[in-house]
Amino acid sequence: MNLKQLPLFVLLILLNCDQTGQITKEHPYSDPYLTVLGIAQDGGFPHINNTKEFEAIARGERPKELVVSLGLIDPDSAKKYLFEATPDMPQQLDILAKEQTSENLIDGVFLTHAHIGHYTGLMHFGLEAMGAQDVPVYAMPRMEHFLKTNGPWSQLVSLKNIQLKALQQDSAIALSRKLKITPFLVPHRDEFSETVGYRIDGPNKSAVFIPDIDKWEKWDRSLVELVASVDYAFLDASFFADGEIPRPMAEIPHPFIEETVALFATTDTTQKSKIIFIHFNHSNPALDPENKDRKALEAQGFRFAGQGDKFLL
Repeated sequence: MNLKQLPLFVLLILLNCDQTGQITKEHPYSDPYLTVLGIAQDGGFPHINNTKEFEAIARGERPKELVVSLGLIDPDSAKKYLFEATPDMPQQLDILAKEQTSENLIDGVFLTHAHIGHYTGLMHFGLEAMGAQDVPVYAMPRMEHFLKTNGPWSQLVSLKNIQLKALQQDSAIALSRKLKITPFLVPHRDEFSETVGYRIDGPNKSAVFIPDIDKWEKWDRSLVELVASVDYAFLDASFFADGEIPRPMAEIPHPFIEETVALFATTDTTQKSKIIFIHFNHSNPALDPENKDRKALEAQGFRFAGQGDKFLL
């Protein structure tokens, strides 16, 4: 079949995407897609108590990076969803509103766990800010219990600013005829809640989102097999390598980018290109697109998330 024989909407999608499914041009799509709303670890960039980072941004040498979040847009149903409620959520919701206009500011928020960069943005739905009404917030059992029984989050529930929606591990929920979301447990510091990643299934492609996890060897699943089963894998890239920060890194046992890359040493470029690193600590040199080590990994096929990137589902 030549291009002239393709239906118009299929042709437009092909012309506006690269071979990995990433959207490369602006276009009014009918199929769901993901958009990157933030790439930084919980503390953001610039980071508290780091004057040099604030000065670099003031001089225009580095951009501000919002805390890690994905937006999910379903043009067919005119709905949009948020993964993570970060401290930067007001700005991220404004970005998302420009992607998809709909009756609601947001049609649902999916939480991974109770660490500051991943749920504290819920405060903006409260009495002191938006005073929202029944925003659907999807949470696992311990996360749901935490929000119900600890202030100030419990006030969001009692005032019906948010409406908690129960999730169960490995149990899919359908958002529409085209979209399905499945949470799965991952090992992490679970002081207040369990931690999950999400599988996101669209009509044509699928993704996993794992912004926070301990070392891969602590998990009872094979990362290589998981990546092989999807089209996009947004993976925890908090640190590039050991010794990156002046404290024992065993206290915060995220997988180093170097360790993740090593797991895929014998896989082909197709598999490597599914990996999209995200959730960068402010110390991570890969936050800089011009970093030589990052460029070397990109030459192998690995990808690094950037705010505004879009991926068709």
